[in-house]
Amino acid sequence: MRLGREVDYQEAWTLQRRLHDEVAAGGEDALLLLEHASVYTAGTSTQDADLPTDGSPVVHVDRGGRITWHGPGQLVAYPIVAIGDLGVVDWVRRLEQAILDTLHPLGLDVERVRGRAGVWLRGDGTPILGGHGSKDRKIAQVGVRVAGGVSTHGIAINVAPDLAEFSRIVPCGITDAGVTSIAVELGAAPSVEEVGDAFAAALLALGVAAVTPAAVPASVPSSASASAAASLEAAA
Repeated sequence: MRLGREVDYQEAWTLQRRLHDEVAAGGEDALLLLEHASVYTAGTSTQDADLPTDGSPVVHVDRGGRITWHGPGQLVAYPIVAIGDLGVVDWVRRLEQAILDTLHPLGLDVERVRGRAGVWLRGDGTPILGGHGSKDRKIAQVGVRVAGGVSTHGIAINVAPDLAEFSRIVPCGITDAGVTSIAVELGAAPSVEEVGDAFAAALLALGVAAVTPAAVPASVPSSASASAAASLEAAA
């Protein structure tokens, strides 16, 4: 489902919960592709020191981890998927692989960082595995919640956002690394829609069900999500 640009975070979260319940009841997996209106979201491990320095409002969410920013110029993808026998960590690694497979063809030398979820670029001369240097740069975030065997939340790829939005927070509580985007690294970037299509194709190639982007209602009814949950988050 392609929700488009400037999607209100609360509206998308309500839709996620509705789809979660449908998938948990045996319905088809879903994939939401969108750009949020500017918003800070804080997971359950967020510290006071992570919060916006200018008093900007924050939405507290039911994933683990700490604070991040979403907004225009950033692809957000929410796979609402029954993960089967995969554990939460293995599901996160599969999402990371789909991001790697999306960004490598653009000529970006992206990698994983040991002990940190998401996708990164190597700092100049800094080993990316076994140590983190101040010049490592995060280009994509992963943060999920799994309840009743079905995943919600998902990934964000910085295509061409205003990176200054990250300067008001401590992204994911990480102080020894930076944040970057496709546009910053390459001098230009594909559209968010093109990156979304590439990510959906990468998920499908990894055996994760995806749906053809389609129109959805502007507003959706709320529904309760399952209570038992495991979560893993590494935002921004």
